[in-house]
Amino acid sequence: MEQGNTQAGLRDLIEPPHRGKVWMQLTGGKLILSGIVTALSIVGLVVAWIPIWAGVVLMQAAGSAGRVYTSGDPGEMKVAMGKLKTYFTIFGVLLLIYLILAVGGMVIGMAGMSGMMGGMGGMGM
Repeated sequence: MEQGNTQAGLRDLIEPPHRGKVWMQLTGGKLILSGIVTALSIVGLVVAWIPIWAGVVLMQAAGSAGRVYTSGDPGEMKVAMGKLKTYFTIFGVLLLIYLILAVGGMVIGMAGMSGMMGGMGGMGM
């Protein structure tokens, strides 16, 4: 009886990711495709592996969520949650890098603009 309660509890816990499984797979597929397209450029080769990795991990999480829902296997539940953790860790680090680069680009752009404006003052207008 206790194993039945455990399986029912796991089904309840995994139900939201299981219901979103199609969207997880769709997003994972789009990330993989995005990484492949990014890899076609020379500069993109350096970072193309990141969305591909994230897409594969998200698709694996979706598959694990489906298996937990049908089997109630606690080990598979741990795998599914671990894959979701990895996916969000990848994107958390990626967004942090993008924010740092964006702020750095803005600072460099403003410094360049102020340098241009300061240089124009001596042009004899």
